[in-house]
Amino acid sequence: MRSLRHFDLNLLLVFEALMRERHVTRAAERLFLSQPALSHALKRLRESLDDPLFIRTENGMQPTPRALALQPVVQQALALLREGLAPPPMFSPANSTRRFTLATTDYFEEVMYPPFLSQLLAYAPGISFSIELITPDVLSEGLEQRHVDMVVGLDSQSALPSGVVQTPWMNEGLVCLVASHNERVGDALDLAQFAREPHVELADISGLLPSNIDSCLVQHGLTRRVISKNLNYIAAARVVALTEAIMTLPRQMAERFVTMLPVRLVEPPKELPALKMTLIQHGLYANEPANAWLYGVLTEFAKGFSQRKG
Repeated sequence: MRSLRHFDLNLLLVFEALMRERHVTRAAERLFLSQPALSHALKRLRESLDDPLFIRTENGMQPTPRALALQPVVQQALALLREGLAPPPMFSPANSTRRFTLATTDYFEEVMYPPFLSQLLAYAPGISFSIELITPDVLSEGLEQRHVDMVVGLDSQSALPSGVVQTPWMNEGLVCLVASHNERVGDALDLAQFAREPHVELADISGLLPSNIDSCLVQHGLTRRVISKNLNYIAAARVVALTEAIMTLPRQMAERFVTMLPVRLVEPPKELPALKMTLIQHGLYANEPANAWLYGVLTEFAKGFSQRKG
């Protein structure tokens, strides 16, 4: 026999069919081939194995000793191939005890995560989650090494490590937050006044995300002064409540602070871009059943969440 490198593995299916049927026409029908095509394949198989393999007798086609010796080997090889090539089993959320790790923004964790988890637990009671901060290590190594399953809610960005897959997830309008005592700012801000006011913003822990607000201002020949960069929304909102500064944040997060602190909402300049949140995962695991399920439920949740906002 020639080396495996030169052997057509499709001929193993021909061998299997002939061993079962002991008849060329019936074997051809089993493989959805024409009889001439199967006869040609049998000729190639004989040449490759240097043995006639099947001999016509008064009792039909009979396998040679070489064919009989090969039968269990071929059966085992094909069984392993069929098992290995079969689609992975579907993920069963109702029966799973899988713990997923999500790296998220404050906004997702505060506004969206509680209703998201509540919905899931209704039909996937054994599933649990760990929430982590979005850091450079998460994006560069955590996703690839599967310490984190998905990054949820990060604003769209172009500079991501190789192999990482980013898809649009949900858009959220921005609004400005000011102290109730702030008399300089009315109910809305144009871009020029927005740039003149002192600002509070969240620090970018990921280290990758450029400020879309600053990019917008630069495009219009403007800059702003940031007096405080905070690690979380609640601390930033408290700074706003006690100063003359403004903060720009997703509307649903800002609405929460109005009920908690002496602050009010102000419409931002129309030029400011919306928050374009994404789902980020590693391409190595995007088709793995559990990750594919998680991606699907997050996508469906976003659709329902957007409809409720509307």
